[in-house]
Amino acid sequence: MSAGDLLSDRLRDRGFRVTMQRRAVFDAVVALGHGTPESILRKAQEVDATLNLSTVYRNLEVLEDIDLVRHAHLGHGSPTYHVAHEHRHLHLVCSVCNSIVEVPVETADSLVELLADRHQFAVDIDHFAIQGRCAQCR
Repeated sequence: MSAGDLLSDRLRDRGFRVTMQRRAVFDAVVALGHGTPESILRKAQEVDATLNLSTVYRNLEVLEDIDLVRHAHLGHGSPTYHVAHEHRHLHLVCSVCNSIVEVPVETADSLVELLADRHQFAVDIDHFAIQGRCAQCR
C-alpha cells in the first residue's frame, strides 16, 4: 500500500476528509524524513503555494491523531515530525552536524526500567532524543 493510499484510508476510517492540503503536508513529512513545521511548510508549498504555517500545524495535529506521524523534541525550538513507522525508535541527534540516527527503542530498555524502579517515572519513549556527537563528528 502506498503512502497516499494509507493516508486516504486512515483519514476516511477516522471520519476525516482527504484534502490536497493534508496530502501535501503528509507527502512533505514522508519526503523529509524528519522535519520541523517550517521545513514541512517549505516542502509542501512546492505543491500548494497557498499553504501557511497554521494550516501545516492543524494538519500535523490531525495526522498525529490518526497515527500517521509522530513528533519528537530533538533540541531547542520546534518539534520535529516524522512518519509513524510500524516500529518505535529513539533519535540520536548530533550536536555538531545535526544528523539524526534512528535506533530501536529497545536500546534504552535498561534506562527505562531503571527510571521506573528508582524514581517511579514512566518514560514517554516516543518523544525521546539523545544529544551527542555522531561517529563522523567525534
